[in-house]
Amino acid sequence: METPICDFVREYNRREALRLHMPGHKGVPGLGMEPLDITEIDGADSLYEAEGIIRRSEENAGRLFGCDTFYSAEGSSQCIRAMLYLAMLYGKSRGKRPLIAAARNVHKTFLSAAALLDLDVLWLMPEKGESYLSWNMTPGEVERVLRTAPERPAAVYLTSPDYLGGMADIAGIARACHDLGCLLIVDCAHGAYLRFLPQSLHPMDLGADLCCASAHKTLPVLTGGAYLHIAASLSEELSGSAKTALALFGSTSPSYLILQSLDRANQYLETFPGTLAEFLSGVDALHRRLTERGYCLYGTEPLKLTISAKPLGHTGRELAGELEKRNIIPEFADPDYLVLMLTPEIGAAGLKRLGEALLEIPFQMPIPMLPPRPGRGERVLSIREAMFSPARTVSVSDALGGVLAEASVGCPPAVPIVVCGERIDADAVNCFRYYGVERCRVVSGRY
Repeated sequence: METPICDFVREYNRREALRLHMPGHKGVPGLGMEPLDITEIDGADSLYEAEGIIRRSEENAGRLFGCDTFYSAEGSSQCIRAMLYLAMLYGKSRGKRPLIAAARNVHKTFLSAAALLDLDVLWLMPEKGESYLSWNMTPGEVERVLRTAPERPAAVYLTSPDYLGGMADIAGIARACHDLGCLLIVDCAHGAYLRFLPQSLHPMDLGADLCCASAHKTLPVLTGGAYLHIAASLSEELSGSAKTALALFGSTSPSYLILQSLDRANQYLETFPGTLAEFLSGVDALHRRLTERGYCLYGTEPLKLTISAKPLGHTGRELAGELEKRNIIPEFADPDYLVLMLTPEIGAAGLKRLGEALLEIPFQMPIPMLPPRPGRGERVLSIREAMFSPARTVSVSDALGGVLAEASVGCPPAVPIVVCGERIDADAVNCFRYYGVERCRVVSGRY
């Protein structure tokens, strides 16, 4: 497969031109990659008005993913905002108010997008959930909410895979959504590789209408490289607005290093299915060894190894510490779980090293304490009103009864415990304390 962006930049670098354009380093090495870092010079195309090499590269990616595909150089965060903008356009064209139904374990970017677009949100709360990070809904639960809601939303929004590796029944939920006239939007930031499994589990192949995926999370792409996917059934209606949607929330100076990385990934993905299948056989073997040893594994996402720590007598952070002593750095840990993200780039040697390290960790008496679960908070203000109101920072101890102004969580995991505009109750305070959140922003004034 051709790599038109990479080819153009390499040829430009070979010319040794006097660069009287941005960026200011002028191609002079400092970190090392500067000669390949360019801007929108003649022939380099423009990400949001793509008609040349970028458009050709995106079309190559679209053929690989089987749907219209657009690049983001600002991660899935930019794509999430763009998807919600497109869903708003879709709803408006059908006379619908900007209302989205969403599972509560959204990335906090969803909240900022809802504030910017002034969306209203119908929160989907599953009957069961082991962590606020993993609240996937069944098709039946989604259908019941949609049928009984006072107003039918324009779209249903899910995160799958979620941060712990939980996978939603996308095919079943897509059928329920389409039967009731709703789009299905999927934040698949952690699952760009799912298309290339022996049997695709990518949301676009399972019935999703809009989907984002962070190439940089699970493919050999520089941080910030991501995809926005649009189903063929909506190509004529929404694909023409995709660049507008992305440009609305993106920098006018996207990184050409990231764009080259996405371009090169197309070539990599041509042979990726075989590489992935071989690596996953090793992952399956590691799962068996860990299970035989007594490890409790969570989730079904193929490339995410999530360990439930408390049955082993540890917290997730303690397990992370044990691995860090062996110079193995996890993705994420909290009191309950340890999350390890695997890709074929670590190879069989990396899997072996990880397995040996985990098998060396001694178990202790199980910790019976369950994590607290935040309730359905009282809505006092809309997300937009809360985020755009004067706010003050208070200790969690002093936050009880206040109205949350901003999502008080970092990244990772960037999943809000309480939603902006909700009153902070005792359950919320307990959750903040449990997960180590010491301070939060509350709306100034009395509500």
